[in-house]
Amino acid sequence: MSKLLDRFRYFKQKGDTFADGHGQVMHTNRDWEDSYRQRWQFDKIVRSTHGVNCTGSCSWKIYVKNGLVTWETQQTDYPRTRPDLPNHEPRGCPRGASYSWYLYSANRLKYPLVRKRLIELWREALSRHSDPVLAWESIMNDPQKCQSYKQVRGHGGFIRSSWKELNQLIAAANVWTIKTYGPDRVAGFSPIPAMSMVSYAAGTRYLSLLGGTCLSFYDWYCDLPPASPMTWGEQTDVPESADWYNSAYIIAWGSNVPQTRTPDAHFFTEVRYKGTKTIAITPDYSEVAKLCDQWLAPKQGTDSALAMAMGHVILKEFHLDNPSDYFLNYCRRYTDMPMLVLLDERADGSYVPGRMMRASDLMDGLGEANNPEWKTVALNSMGELVAPNGSIGFRWGEKGKWNLEPVAAGVETELSLSLLGQHDDVAGVAFPYFGGNENPHFRSVRQEPVLVRQLPVKRLTLADGSERMVVSVYDLVLANYGLDRGLDDGHSANNYNDVKAYTPAWGEQITGVPRRHIETIAREFAETAHKTHGRSMIILGAGVNHWYHMDMNYRGMINMLVFCGCVGQTGGGWAHYVGQEKLRPQTGWLPLAFALDWNRPPRQMNSTSFFYNHASQWRYEKLTAQELLSPLADPAKFSGHLIDFNVHAERMGWLPSAPQLNLNPLSVKASADKAGLSAADYTVQALKSGAIRFACEQPDSGHNHPRNLFVWRSNLLGSSGKGHEYMLKYLLGTDSGIQGEALGSSEGIKPEEVEWQSAAIEGKLDLLVTLDFRMSSTCLFSDIVLPTATWYEKDDMNTSDMHPFIHPLSAAVDPAWESKSDWEIYKGIASVFSEVCVGHLGQETDVVLHPLQHDSPAELAQPFDILDWRKGECELIPGKTAPNIVVVERDYPATYERFTSLGPLLDKLGNGGKGIAWNTQDEVDFLGKLNYTKHDGPAKGRPRIDTALDASEVILALAPETNGQVAVKAWQALGEMTGREHTHLAINKEDEKIHFRDIQAQPRKIISSPTWSGLESEHISYNAGYTNVHELIPWRTLSGRQQLYQDHAWMRAFGESLVAYRPPIDTRSVSEMREIPPNGFPEKALNFLTPHQKWGIHSTYSENLLMLTLSRGGPIVWISEADARELGIEDNDWIEAFNANGALTARAVVSQRVPPGMTMMYHAQERIMNIPGSEVTGMRGGIHNSVTRVCPKPTHMIGGYAQLAYGFNYYGTVGSNRDEFIMIRKMKNINWLDDEGRDQVQEAKK
Repeated sequence: MSKLLDRFRYFKQKGDTFADGHGQVMHTNRDWEDSYRQRWQFDKIVRSTHGVNCTGSCSWKIYVKNGLVTWETQQTDYPRTRPDLPNHEPRGCPRGASYSWYLYSANRLKYPLVRKRLIELWREALSRHSDPVLAWESIMNDPQKCQSYKQVRGHGGFIRSSWKELNQLIAAANVWTIKTYGPDRVAGFSPIPAMSMVSYAAGTRYLSLLGGTCLSFYDWYCDLPPASPMTWGEQTDVPESADWYNSAYIIAWGSNVPQTRTPDAHFFTEVRYKGTKTIAITPDYSEVAKLCDQWLAPKQGTDSALAMAMGHVILKEFHLDNPSDYFLNYCRRYTDMPMLVLLDERADGSYVPGRMMRASDLMDGLGEANNPEWKTVALNSMGELVAPNGSIGFRWGEKGKWNLEPVAAGVETELSLSLLGQHDDVAGVAFPYFGGNENPHFRSVRQEPVLVRQLPVKRLTLADGSERMVVSVYDLVLANYGLDRGLDDGHSANNYNDVKAYTPAWGEQITGVPRRHIETIAREFAETAHKTHGRSMIILGAGVNHWYHMDMNYRGMINMLVFCGCVGQTGGGWAHYVGQEKLRPQTGWLPLAFALDWNRPPRQMNSTSFFYNHASQWRYEKLTAQELLSPLADPAKFSGHLIDFNVHAERMGWLPSAPQLNLNPLSVKASADKAGLSAADYTVQALKSGAIRFACEQPDSGHNHPRNLFVWRSNLLGSSGKGHEYMLKYLLGTDSGIQGEALGSSEGIKPEEVEWQSAAIEGKLDLLVTLDFRMSSTCLFSDIVLPTATWYEKDDMNTSDMHPFIHPLSAAVDPAWESKSDWEIYKGIASVFSEVCVGHLGQETDVVLHPLQHDSPAELAQPFDILDWRKGECELIPGKTAPNIVVVERDYPATYERFTSLGPLLDKLGNGGKGIAWNTQDEVDFLGKLNYTKHDGPAKGRPRIDTALDASEVILALAPETNGQVAVKAWQALGEMTGREHTHLAINKEDEKIHFRDIQAQPRKIISSPTWSGLESEHISYNAGYTNVHELIPWRTLSGRQQLYQDHAWMRAFGESLVAYRPPIDTRSVSEMREIPPNGFPEKALNFLTPHQKWGIHSTYSENLLMLTLSRGGPIVWISEADARELGIEDNDWIEAFNANGALTARAVVSQRVPPGMTMMYHAQERIMNIPGSEVTGMRGGIHNSVTRVCPKPTHMIGGYAQLAYGFNYYGTVGSNRDEFIMIRKMKNINWLDDEGRDQVQEAKK
């Protein structure tokens, strides 16, 4: 009471004064000061990171007080670099520093949630059926019940449930789907395992034990650059960011380094103090331009034109006029340029480049008995034909010759780059030209669609007695770039000012970049590489890869690097940075993730083709293959719809299928037994007769689509789902904003290989289950939402391509509320599945179709012609002319026991990766001692994997990158193939073994491994291709070298055997949409781009209060000042963007940094934050992918052909989106879709 009265005597002085009255002794209560003293007190600090698909992969200190995470700060204890390099820290960004907000925010998922309509149906069914599987069946067999909960997806209506109830529902749905339709109808999508590799593995291990389908991500995200597999046979390998500091000249091409590579940007600025020149090439004035000496602003989508104009300068000045010995020697030894190409004669007497010559084309096969049809041929300096070591024919079937030693047939030899001076004749060779294609939004330069160049040729007699002319790849490349070599070629350019393909003057016309800048930068880039032996580098941004013809963009830049001998050299080469794609301990992770320790092979599916098919996006396709063909190709051979090419590729074994067959693959065994055949032989016979068909040929039959889908570690519908509105309509069966007409109601090419149904199935997914720590857009549309632990509440591991370390996610605190780690969630589902399946599924025989895989002998399947067994052109031979047909025995009641133990196949078959294999018995034995073994049951005696920590130790023990003993074994295995000694690269690390507790103490640098093309060393920074150049290990391509000439028949038919400028495609998404009522404001078509944002990592953080406060607090679209004036739009106005695919609403950011004709909506902004209703659709605004649709490219479907062979996330169709245009206009009615507002929007829509 006295303290209360004291407050009323607030103005009364107390105590004595001092210092002449300037000070006073007070006797008031000062407990309030404790809040300030205790604000920064903590109980402990735990190391963790953010599993957010950010290449930063930064180590953070997590501060914990009273069992709660209070804040985070950056760790600064990375292992030091060598003395001549800056250290890696500080690493971090404002987004990562705001993550702790999520843990206790309103957006945190706290309990298992389920859609109310579904759970009511489930509970009612369980009251009538004691068997959960029969209960689910009763719901699925009632169309009205199915529609009742599918049609309200995205409309709210979640209620809290329990883990026990929902695990039973999920397990019952999986069992019934497998029993009724097949395990391949159960699918899962999760991206980028490197960001939290155990969490990824939890879901894919469960799916793979079932025989379910694991969907790819790298190609779907459009992070996969097809040019990398084409050129190097490598998915992606790039230098660590520290290697930027070794560079002498850097071009940041479409890469906004300080914004999207924030933790690494210091290397970019630090290297400038050494005198390194930096160039920015971006269509908009982005943050990286501020850090550079010069900024070039080409028209968006014309990057290949700029690269080819620069390549023209490099070739003319450094290969022809003043040849660089370094450049020429590099191209001779490390590229396919010396290889010979057969010329095919045309009706007009000119020639076109055909396929590469092979040893089998010659009388004696050059003495090569093993795979002569896969051994490329060159001319040596003595004028002799030779089959030099290293081509892919040496990789399989023999040992010791797969190397890049300058040897052929055991004799040292030097290859000739050009035939000029050794030629027998000069021939006119035709090249396709696409730069004259007219497009109202892009500039063109009119020339003949076929350009004939004069080339030096040799005449040879082949094994069949015919005489053919051949030309070297080097001569083809020079001619393709339009260089005059004194052969009376009137079609080539006379000088740089000649507006002919591909001069700087031509480049200026296409790109808008002044020719003097093109010449200067190309010259400086090459001059620097010449003087430093390759220390010129191009840092590429993923945006350049998001165009339909992304491979042409990248191949143009790669060619510049190859011409200058930069690839594989410290401080040089390409640096393609996208998501956190580099899973460094990959070979240790693979058996865990895909249950290769129990069953092989797993079912893996290319997501782009999957969603193009099952979201019925193909039904709205307006682009035709004929529009894409080379003018030199026969259009009659390439008729049909784009999906026909995908079906053809699946049937040939080039691409995977999911679902695979038009029947349950578990039922094949019974039919085969009746016929007295093995399951594999029966499948071959039934496919040939038509009794069994590929599911992709009948996508709308009702049986051939996915039924259950798991999404975890992903925001599929809020971030990566191109064709968002098509997914809503056809996969989910709910409201969508599609504004275009399907082929059934419009003119367009209908498919020839696919059975056409006038009405497509809507609501194909019976169950969508999402695991997340926050309520994302995907969660809103799901049936079940399971709360996962955050990155500060679970044990996991994390790696990146930007630095050489492996470090952990750690459980600083227990998972809050009822959340669980991904490993515990899937372990729980597996446990219930093993119980529920009894009586429905037992030990079953599954027939799996496996595509012709890269890094396996199957990549030698189809060396020459394309023959289709369905059309009677060849026999159906599994693994040769069709997919491999593999019988897999599954034990469904043992799913849980197998999930939580390491299986016996590692003992029997060993481990490996990228075509290299080694024995792993010692590591399995070690894990049995470390993790202990199972005492009983189906997995008795096997090492345990009960926890995420156990799973981490499995990865670390099996991977050469974290176990020195395994690294030595892996290098030995590679040495047997190359005939060279490589163990010196790891022998000094043989006794080093990294454990989880080690990386919790400090990030650990990984050990050099043959599954990657660079080295981790105290003397050099990691750089891609280093071992190829310095250890003479071949690239995994047809020639064994960097492959600039792509000779597959489809590559030639589509005009892409050599790089060419191909303008953006016309998707017709603006010209062929339904008529949209005007709202009184002007409209304009603008090119729609989606670069990565500043205030989020993909969609994560986009609704984080701290980031919303720093940004504009909701969705925004950037437009130029000129376009804004024309449209009457002012900064911060609400605008609407729409096309045939859908519509979105956002605020306008009007900026002079954006050029006219394009608009940007930074990826990815959630639909759950401050989005009003759309005047066009009458629904809640939409997201960036509401106005996109997938359009696959046929050349990305090629398989069974050396480096052009399928691999999970390695090669396949890619989800491009930057060719899209939108109509944009100011909004008239801003309605937030309350009841009255919804009525107003619907009225406006009418």
